[in-house]
Amino acid sequence: MKNYLLAAFAVLGLGGALRAEVKTSVVEYEYQGTKLKGFLAVNEDIKGKRPGVLVVHEWWGLDNHARERATSLAKLGYVAFCPDMYGEGKVVDHPKEAGEMAGMVRKNVKLWQGRASAGLKVLVAQQQTDSTKLAAIGFCFGGSTALQLAYSGADLKAVVTFHAGLPTPSAAEAEAIKARILVCNGADDTFVSAESIAALKAALKDADKRMEFENYPGTVHSFTVKMADERMLKGMAYNAAADEKSWSSMKRVFEEAFAK
Repeated sequence: MKNYLLAAFAVLGLGGALRAEVKTSVVEYEYQGTKLKGFLAVNEDIKGKRPGVLVVHEWWGLDNHARERATSLAKLGYVAFCPDMYGEGKVVDHPKEAGEMAGMVRKNVKLWQGRASAGLKVLVAQQQTDSTKLAAIGFCFGGSTALQLAYSGADLKAVVTFHAGLPTPSAAEAEAIKARILVCNGADDTFVSAESIAALKAALKDADKRMEFENYPGTVHSFTVKMADERMLKGMAYNAAADEKSWSSMKRVFEEAFAK
């Protein structure tokens, strides 16, 4: 992984080199007849194959937050793809609509995991992607989705969640996990119950799976989302320190997971 990062640093302009050029594009694909519109970010200045990261959006839909995170990952030297979990690239602003769309996906676990898997296939299909080095990250609903993808037995090296709901895997799902897992959680997040945290920890411990859990004091839901403050929703707020710490922890986990 260090070679990938050294190459990325060279094109990013560190040490006087030219800045990296990240190419982004909308990728249209389908799952069970539903048309989906994902977002791909690739640094084309880096040659050869490199690890791929699936970046799953919040319950609002595939908005700028997920796209910006994918672009940041591409600047680090990864191939990053944001799957469309709702169809037609839908994005909403009202929490009622967001809850309804996320709920439609959550209530059908096969559909939930299937759409996530479809996104992973798009990522793997990119010529720059090293299919032996894959990870998934997600924010809020997207973090729950990344976990569901791991529960499906997807060939992932790492999964990282940010202010995510934590669905409890069945014993069989826990056994199917191949990825190491990092959960980044706000200690004061009222949307994530202590019971769900305990249940996830217990399920993964019973299955002898590796999980790290980081709990950030004084931090609530949506701590990585700068526009969270603009929404003025109770229990949601940006936290720069938690954002920086969780992103740094993600990078560490990737370096370790992809080095093997």
